[in-house]
Amino acid sequence: MKNNLKHIAIIMDGNGRWAQKRGMSRSMGHKKGASTLEKLAVHINDLNIEYLSVYAFSTDNFKRSKEEVDYLMNLFIEMFNKKFKKLQLKGIKVVFSGDKNGLRDDVVNSMDNITKETENNNGSVLNICLNYGSQEEIIRAANRYHNDLINNKVSINDINRDNFYKYMDNDLPPIDLLIRTGGEKRLSNFMLYQLTYAEIFFIDTLFPDFTTKKLDKIIDNFYLKDRRFGGISNEKKTNS
Repeated sequence: MKNNLKHIAIIMDGNGRWAQKRGMSRSMGHKKGASTLEKLAVHINDLNIEYLSVYAFSTDNFKRSKEEVDYLMNLFIEMFNKKFKKLQLKGIKVVFSGDKNGLRDDVVNSMDNITKETENNNGSVLNICLNYGSQEEIIRAANRYHNDLINNKVSINDINRDNFYKYMDNDLPPIDLLIRTGGEKRLSNFMLYQLTYAEIFFIDTLFPDFTTKKLDKIIDNFYLKDRRFGGISNEKKTNS
């Protein structure tokens, strides 16, 4: 099947370890990671890839120290209010997945502002998963479907695995390519429904060191994959 690449997802792991290796606080790694994200988002937009989803902060990250969590929340505000102006100029549309409940009001306000400022942009869509967990998102989606069902907006036979996407936090297409930086090989409750047939690349590079050139190499590798989606490749059909 044709290797269409519409949706890239990145688990941005290794910011804290990057900083600690350099004798800096973990917070400095997050700051460097934010700069890396900005460069990657612009690059993906320039490549005309329509969607980028990134794991910015999971619901379980609240288990970290208060100092680190507070720094991250303040960094998000700075990013959304100031740093993302370049994304706005590039026409990138910013949306968020996750639960706003439990986030500080000033964080939510900055999220709402950047969403509103970019809602009419026609470039790629940057989906930032913040206070996010995939199992929780699926539960939210099920509740949305249930509400439509009891309000007679849909029938029980209307739902299928393709149109269930519209009940997610954002109606985005399936993920084609997932990259996890930092050397770990797990999904960590990230966009499990959307990852069903994604090609997955686990790499050792810590996220602050993940350059656009390294991304391009992975994309080139992606296009070499034989994506069968449960079927049989054309080559095997020919030889059978």
